[in-house]
Amino acid sequence: MMRTKVPPVACIGEPRLTAGFAEFGRLDLMAHEMEHGPIGPMEPANLLRLAEAIQLKGKGGAGFPFYRKFKAVLESCERQDLPAVVVVNATEGEPASWKDKVLLTRAPHLILDGAALAAYALDAEEIVLCVADDLIGRDSLTDALAERRMPVPTSIVTVPHRFISGEGGALVNGINGLPHIPPGTKKRSSDSGVRNLPTLLSNAETYAQVAIAARLGPYEYAALGTDDEPGTVLLTVTGQAKRAAVVECAAGTPLRDILDLCEVPEGPGILMGGYHGRWITWEAAQRAEITRKSLTSVGGTLGAGIIIPLGRDTCPLGEAAQVVRYLAGESAGQCGPCKRGLPDLARAVDLAVSGSAPVEVVRAAAGDVKGRGACSHPDGTSRFALSAMEVFADDLRQHTTGEGCGKRVKGVMGLPGAPDANPRKLTLDWSRCDGHGLCAHVVPDFIRLDGNGYPAFPSTPVPTWLKEGAMKAVKVCPELALRLVEAE
Repeated sequence: MMRTKVPPVACIGEPRLTAGFAEFGRLDLMAHEMEHGPIGPMEPANLLRLAEAIQLKGKGGAGFPFYRKFKAVLESCERQDLPAVVVVNATEGEPASWKDKVLLTRAPHLILDGAALAAYALDAEEIVLCVADDLIGRDSLTDALAERRMPVPTSIVTVPHRFISGEGGALVNGINGLPHIPPGTKKRSSDSGVRNLPTLLSNAETYAQVAIAARLGPYEYAALGTDDEPGTVLLTVTGQAKRAAVVECAAGTPLRDILDLCEVPEGPGILMGGYHGRWITWEAAQRAEITRKSLTSVGGTLGAGIIIPLGRDTCPLGEAAQVVRYLAGESAGQCGPCKRGLPDLARAVDLAVSGSAPVEVVRAAAGDVKGRGACSHPDGTSRFALSAMEVFADDLRQHTTGEGCGKRVKGVMGLPGAPDANPRKLTLDWSRCDGHGLCAHVVPDFIRLDGNGYPAFPSTPVPTWLKEGAMKAVKVCPELALRLVEAE
C-alpha cells in the first residue's frame, strides 16, 4: 500500500540533518539559525575543496561525487563564458522514498542554504527548486523562501510525480518546457542544461549535506561516518517494518541496528536502494553496514537510501512482479528497450512467477534491455528483476511446480495507484480468436504473436503512450476477440 503521509523521523546517534526536529517539529528561519548557526558565502575554490575533502557523493541514487559535478560546471562556465544555473532535485519520484520530503517539510532552510552556497560560488544566474506535483513540501519551501533573501532569483517548478521525472535529463527537459522525459541521447547538464546554460543539478539531501559541512568544516564533519564515507545518511524504511520511518544515522552503522529500530520482522528478503536497487537475504543484512562498499559486498546497494523489508506472510516473487509491471509502465516509451523490452521483461517475470516458464526467460529478457536504453531505467529494472530471481530462488522453485508458495500478494512495496485515471488492460476471448494476427501488426510494441500465431501480451495495464494503438487493435480484430477492460 502506498504511504500518503510523511513518515515519522528517527535517529541513531548524533542528529545533523534532523537536528531540532524533536524541539521544533519544522524549523522556520529563526529555529534553523538557532539550531545550526550562521553561514556565510564561500569562494568556489573553498567549496570545491570542502566537497572533495568530505568525499560527498550525490544522495539521489547514482552516488556521483559532488565535487566532480561542481568542478565540471565551474570549468564549463569559464570555457563557454556563460553563467550557471543551480537546480535542486527534490522531486523524489521513487514511490518508496521519503527522505527528501522530510527535509522539504521540516528542514527546508538546509536545502536552501546548500543551494545558495553553490549559486554564490558559481556566480549563478538562477536557482530552480523542483518538487513533485503531489505538492508535499511545496508550501513549506515557499514559506522558507519568503523568510529569507537568496543570492539569485529562485523559483519553484512542479514536476509530474512519475518514476522517471526526477532523472536528470528529464528534469532539465521539464524546466525548459519540454515533456518531462529523459532526452533521447545522453547529455551533460554541466555543459548544456537549463536554457542551454551550464547547470549544477543535485539532489535535495546533497545540498543539505553541503550546508552542514560548510558549518562544521571537513574535520568535524568526518567525526561521524567512516573514512571512505564521512557524515550521516538519511534512510527510508518502509515495507513490512512495524515502525516505518525516515532514519538518520552515521555511515557505517550496522544495518541490523536500523532493522531493530524499525521493528522489522525476519523475512525472505530486503530490497536495498529502491526499485532500481537489489534484494539481499536476511542473513546478509545481519552482517552489512550502511555504506556503499559494505552493501555492495553482500549483493545490495545504498542507492537513495531506501530499505523495503518483506515479512513471511507475503509472496516475495509476487511483490517483485508487481514492481516490474509498474516500472514497465513508467518508462518514457521513446526507445526500444523501454517500449518493447520492459513489457517483455514484465511478461517474463509474470510467466516465471506463475510457473509457466523457467527463470532463463527472465534472464534473456533482462539481457535484451541491459545497457541499451536512452537512460538508466531499463538497466535499473533489469537489475531489480534479476536480483529477485536470485534471492528468492527457493520460492521460484516452488512456483515452478505450479503450486506456488501458498502466500497471497499483500502489496507492501509502496506502489502508487495507477497514474492513469482510467487504467485499462487487454483481454482475449480465446473462444473467438482465430489467430489473424492483425492486432500484433497494429501495436507490435505491446502485442506479440506466440509460437502458434496467437496474440500474447502482458497482463499489466496498457502504457499511456500505447493506449491509442491498443484501442485501434481492438477495433480491427475481425472476430471481436480482443477487448480493453478496466485494470484491477
